[in-house]
Amino acid sequence: MPKQTSVTDARQLQQTGHTYVDVRSMREFAAGHPDGAVNVPLLEPSEESGQMQPNPDFLHVMQAAFAPDAKLLIGCQVGGRSMRAAAMLESVGFADVTNVRGGFGGMREPTGRLVDPGWAESGLPVEGGQPPGRSYADLVSKADAGS
Repeated sequence: MPKQTSVTDARQLQQTGHTYVDVRSMREFAAGHPDGAVNVPLLEPSEESGQMQPNPDFLHVMQAAFAPDAKLLIGCQVGGRSMRAAAMLESVGFADVTNVRGGFGGMREPTGRLVDPGWAESGLPVEGGQPPGRSYADLVSKADAGS
């Protein structure tokens, strides 16, 4: 079971050398993400149906981009995809993986009560777009060049 942390603790870890990996879709990432995050989607919408489907290159790109001992913070929108991604990464030998509870948007109970605040609503630094070297397209190009 991957370690877990809050968004505020994740920001502190990020400032001491941990990398925030946002596993949301490229479109979600471009709309806004934690400052300094890299994007490796766990799921992407199908071109045909628009339905979310597993990204078949997720592990390949992660293994090409990061050493097995890299300090990784895994986040998504509320915490579900990131927990799944963190467990997958641990299963292939990544040793320092932490799930970010609440992700970018915050986790709520069905009643609407906030369980874990998200990055954005916690007032932590946010950026948009596809930053060079941290976009999924750039990471895929790097992974493909190395294989």
